[in-house]
Amino acid sequence: MSKTIPQHFKLFKPYGFISQFVINGKQKRNKRLLGELYDFPENTMAIGRLDETSEGLLLLTTEGKTSTLITSSQIEKEYYVQVDGQITTEALLTLQLGVNITVNSKPYITAPGNAFILENNPEFPERGKKIRDVRHGPTTWISITINEGKFRQVRKMTSAVGFPTLRLVRVRVGTILLGDLKMGEVEMLETIQ
Repeated sequence: MSKTIPQHFKLFKPYGFISQFVINGKQKRNKRLLGELYDFPENTMAIGRLDETSEGLLLLTTEGKTSTLITSSQIEKEYYVQVDGQITTEALLTLQLGVNITVNSKPYITAPGNAFILENNPEFPERGKKIRDVRHGPTTWISITINEGKFRQVRKMTSAVGFPTLRLVRVRVGTILLGDLKMGEVEMLETIQ
């Protein structure tokens, strides 16, 4: 019996898609699934998740061991986050040191990470759903790097320090970068390490 060679992919997940190929149970209908974006091989799975309203780098694989490694706390994940308002130095420091959030209805303090203001606004494609415009006040683009991946963690972190997330785009997982991928585009990878 020949051994199947694992396949790995990176995808620029657009807004409005869920990080799944199949909807189980009683979930809402009309969800947009990853299989609409590319003809992935059988048994392809998303490594980790980006929620429906988040965008950016999503890794996929046909090998479960790879998925386990990437979702572990050994691998950094970096996000560019557009927050509501002009973020303060104090809020950035709190994001770096750890933030009190709720996970599974219980208090949780996030592990230390990295957070800073981006010097230039990133040039991402327009999102499918308009965020808002300058008439509603200023916004700030920041970078947040974490090693955890709790449910909606980055959104909960920015909200907890008083600057709710307006747009969230993952740009890096470990050493793999979103790079020049266009929204919805898929690139095959030789390895994910």
